[in-house]
Amino acid sequence: MHDFDYKDGRLCCGDVPLADIAQAVGTPFYCYSLPTLRRHIQAFEEPLAGVEHQTCFAMKANANLAVVSVMARHGLGADVVSGGELYLALRAGIPASKIVYSGVGKTDSEIDMALSAGIMMFNIESGEELEVINARAGVMGKRAPIAIRVNPDVDPRTHPYISTGMQKNKFGIALEASLEQYLKAKEMPHVEIVGIDCHIGSQLTEVEPFIDAVERLKVLIERLSRHGISFRYLDLGGGLGITYANEEPPHPSAYARAILEAVGGLGLKLVFEPGRVIVGNTGVLVTRVQYRKQTPKKTFIIVDAGMNDLIRPALYDAWHDIKPEQMRARDTEQVDVVGPICESSDFLARDRVLPVFSRGDLMAVMSAGAYGFTMSSTYNARPRPAEVMVDESRYFVVTQRQRYEDLLSGQHVPEEIMGR
Repeated sequence: MHDFDYKDGRLCCGDVPLADIAQAVGTPFYCYSLPTLRRHIQAFEEPLAGVEHQTCFAMKANANLAVVSVMARHGLGADVVSGGELYLALRAGIPASKIVYSGVGKTDSEIDMALSAGIMMFNIESGEELEVINARAGVMGKRAPIAIRVNPDVDPRTHPYISTGMQKNKFGIALEASLEQYLKAKEMPHVEIVGIDCHIGSQLTEVEPFIDAVERLKVLIERLSRHGISFRYLDLGGGLGITYANEEPPHPSAYARAILEAVGGLGLKLVFEPGRVIVGNTGVLVTRVQYRKQTPKKTFIIVDAGMNDLIRPALYDAWHDIKPEQMRARDTEQVDVVGPICESSDFLARDRVLPVFSRGDLMAVMSAGAYGFTMSSTYNARPRPAEVMVDESRYFVVTQRQRYEDLLSGQHVPEEIMGR
């Protein structure tokens, strides 16, 4: 559920017409519903009440400081994959003890930063990474808390670009190799084994792949126990999907029931890393129609948001529902909704039957709260859009729209090259 609905014929977020925000901040802009965000956190957390666990929001889904601060106030931790995400999580008020650090390419400086902060644990993605973390911890006079990210070779039945738990993916360490790496870690003086981790992919719409992964982890946990290796944490990752079009993902309560039944008796503190399921439907991207263009084969609706603002359609051929800001009787037509970027892959929808849009009309690209702004860029020297948060009848600009001057931030033309 979300708070984007029509009132008196105008699409609103809560009680605020999106047109009013567009008038004030311009387009395109991202709009997030604070009540929806709080409801989604509650929907994920309630089924886990009474279960020892820590939910760590996947920062890659939405790293807006206001959004992550709401997570912190509700007791959530963070799953980070870069030094920048770690910095933002800490600035948002998330305690380091509630932060897990994932990702295959941790640099020495990022490892040092996480060790200094005192994070919950590193999720180890390769044998060489394990050696580097042991070495960096030794230099700093610390012991690094680690879990190994096990790749269970489970098909998550999702888009191949967001599948992470199969042997052909770059993530994690295969089951048999994980046993070997845990035995090596046991002998390392500067690491402490605290957990075991598994994350099989994103936008999963079935529970079965999660359960399949858990069952394989349980076998490995039993084998490791024979070698005197035990854990405090079982990190089951994230990946629970949302409805973009016709998907029917399990409700978080059904997911929780299935997971808790599967892990019963292990006695480990559970760690979850949800991202999209919490923020995906809390946000929309609002854009304005610039032109209509008719060719012998296509009708194009050209808007002022492009693939630099929302890359998911171009990258994954992802579907986002599109709603007109103004509800009125309209004919429909089959169109491509495209942006101003000089790429043929710059589209928000293709061959979509939509109400007829005219120059100046506003439209909302739905389900844009996850992997929207975080994946945006300044390609074609286009400033990144504003982000707005709505709380019932009030709205707040939580990220200012970039200015042209901001595009030059950090750039410098040396005088020595000007005379050549």
